[in-house]
Amino acid sequence: MANQKFDWSKFTIKTPIKSDVKAIYEAWTIPSKIESWFLRSAVFHNPLGQQRKPDETIKVGDHYQWLWHGYPDEVMEKGEILEINGTDFLKFRFGKVGVVSVKIKADEGKSIIELTQEDIPHFDATEENFHVGCKTGWTFYLANLNSILQGGVDLRNKGDNEAYMD
Repeated sequence: MANQKFDWSKFTIKTPIKSDVKAIYEAWTIPSKIESWFLRSAVFHNPLGQQRKPDETIKVGDHYQWLWHGYPDEVMEKGEILEINGTDFLKFRFGKVGVVSVKIKADEGKSIIELTQEDIPHFDATEENFHVGCKTGWTFYLANLNSILQGGVDLRNKGDNEAYMD
């Protein structure tokens, strides 16, 4: 095992969240709620190209356009919802950096989120950057989700002119 090469194409993060499964699931699957902890703007379009309302649940086949705080509108992530079960699981193409699956389960008075990102592209100069950058970003945003769902502080830097995650 000592000679085995590290797999930079995927990672999994498990984190406890002090909230119920339904609230966490909605925080991932309703555009206005995903903006409360993750994004500056989350626009979803159904397969016919019609924009979902901010309080409407996303569906399989929806395409999204995401914008982050601290970045100009030209820095936009686009992807597609690949799977969604209506209760505790979703899977989406995360732009050019892979596929993300989110599983949520109840566990002794709290919930556990298991986030897996896979199919992270291999580029000699950047494979570690995509892996480490995404894993670091998801760790932060899951901590922010926990804070928001507990009525806590939004941990994001919302400065419009600051690119703080170079």
